[in-house]
Amino acid sequence: MRRFVLAICAVACSCMSATAQQIEVETLKLDNGMEFLLYPRSEQPNIIAAGWMARVGSVNERPGITGISHFFEHMMFKGTNTIGTSNPEADRMYRESERRIRNQLLELQLGEHYERWRRGEIDDPWDQANDSPEMAALRQKLKDTMDEHRDVIVKDEFDRVYTEGGGSGMNAFTSHDVTFYFINVPSNKFELWAWMESNRLDDSVFREFFSERDVVHEERRLRTESTPTGVFQEQFDSMFWISSPYNWPVIGWTSDLNSYTLEEAQRYFDTYYQPGNLVGIIVGDFDVEEVRQVIESYFGRLQPGTTEVPPVVTLEMEQRAEIRMNAEVEAQPQIEVRYHTVPFNHADSFALEMMSQILNGRTGRLYKSMVEGAEIASFGRAGVDHRRYGGYFSFSGETKKEATPTDLEEAWYRELKVLQDELVSDYELQKVKNQVLADSYRALEQNFFIMLQLGYYEALGGWEYINEGPQKLRAVTPEDIQRVAKKYFEPTNRAVAIYLRKEGTSDMQAELAALDPQMRQMVIMQLKQLEGIDDVEALRQEVQMAEANRDRVPEEFRPAFDYIMNKTRERIEELEAEAGN
Repeated sequence: MRRFVLAICAVACSCMSATAQQIEVETLKLDNGMEFLLYPRSEQPNIIAAGWMARVGSVNERPGITGISHFFEHMMFKGTNTIGTSNPEADRMYRESERRIRNQLLELQLGEHYERWRRGEIDDPWDQANDSPEMAALRQKLKDTMDEHRDVIVKDEFDRVYTEGGGSGMNAFTSHDVTFYFINVPSNKFELWAWMESNRLDDSVFREFFSERDVVHEERRLRTESTPTGVFQEQFDSMFWISSPYNWPVIGWTSDLNSYTLEEAQRYFDTYYQPGNLVGIIVGDFDVEEVRQVIESYFGRLQPGTTEVPPVVTLEMEQRAEIRMNAEVEAQPQIEVRYHTVPFNHADSFALEMMSQILNGRTGRLYKSMVEGAEIASFGRAGVDHRRYGGYFSFSGETKKEATPTDLEEAWYRELKVLQDELVSDYELQKVKNQVLADSYRALEQNFFIMLQLGYYEALGGWEYINEGPQKLRAVTPEDIQRVAKKYFEPTNRAVAIYLRKEGTSDMQAELAALDPQMRQMVIMQLKQLEGIDDVEALRQEVQMAEANRDRVPEEFRPAFDYIMNKTRERIEELEAEAGN
């Protein structure tokens, strides 16, 4: 789905992890088990941010089907038997033919072809150059069938129906713990949303199932394989998570992505997209009773699930020795030091959050000591990642001038020791709390971002965090920060990734080089996507939406935001010039 501007906005929203206001949410639970969070507010007249999330992400997967949660995010926009096709019966017949041919091909691939690979006869069982004649014939037959199928597919009709009804910003995302679908609609089009969303939950069609995997492969290439450190960060993640299902990437391993079957997909859908595992979130200008009636009318028709959602059982094992990775990359030397900590809303998560805030920002300790002071880093950052079943704290930095990653690593340990040995002053801690409080107010200004927070926190453990989290953050004391600094930051509990510049690699563009390394990689990915977009009107809409939200993007993210916007305008001018010729 379209992620061009959303990528920046989503990061901006996620960094505002605490909110200061108390919001009153009404809950609704249907007889089939589906829940809804309703938050009426009139600050944005005639607009509703509407979405629903499934309590499923990569953590719910297993080896063999890694990435299937994210793949479903793509599938859910392919339509139903009434949306997305001009001939439902022919559409069904093509899907069945594709399923049958693909299963025949997969049987050969996982059988004799894997055996040839194990014997060393071929180096890659998925490389089409190694196809046997029978496999090549089946592959061509599948391609021909999919080409014919396109004649009865109405491309992007799901999006068009919404757009013609005044909807905007339709999108979705998948993370380790949740899959979330959302859109903004006019208040008088809420019933359209209820019909569209309940219809795709009740009558979703896995159209273009096999061709869409090529789209996901390309997404993986852009996100991971085409970025300077992407494949190494993926490897580092898998080293860090020893036993937890957070071990694999959200987008999945390539061989698993190649192996999905329609039968497996249907089982997954029936398990995790049943009403009892879904939560709807409605924020904006609406009457609660009217919305309640519409919800019950449309979503109440969904049948309860017949398969129990399996619990996540395997937790992370205790790390007993330091893990270290060295890699050569086509980028400025960098480092990440990561420690296992705690899940979302754990009692210690709040002190760890405040510890990261003490270290971050232009007035934070990392900037003062590494960037301004010793001038060994162009960037230094502490981060927390609290997930549903685990979490971590990390330090990352990029070298400047002649400094090395080892210099940054030693500087980080010195900063950490200060936090372990000395109490943070009340003044410094209060200053950080004030900033968090100010950011949190901004996070509740727009329906869209409130909706995202409600759904995301509900997936992690409870939307009430919006009201309760700020109180717990404000209650953090200097002693709490010192305690967690001593508790979780043992050398045996850390993993270190060092990225050295690959010999012969040239410096990046000055503008890109000035960006935060994590943001830079996302920018590079977005720029690659931009190269493939030729719809001028769509780009204009993206820019308008982004500009409307610029004031809500945190200051540290604005250079990346502005860089992408400038490149988007350049792309628009380029396309307009081509059209003029």
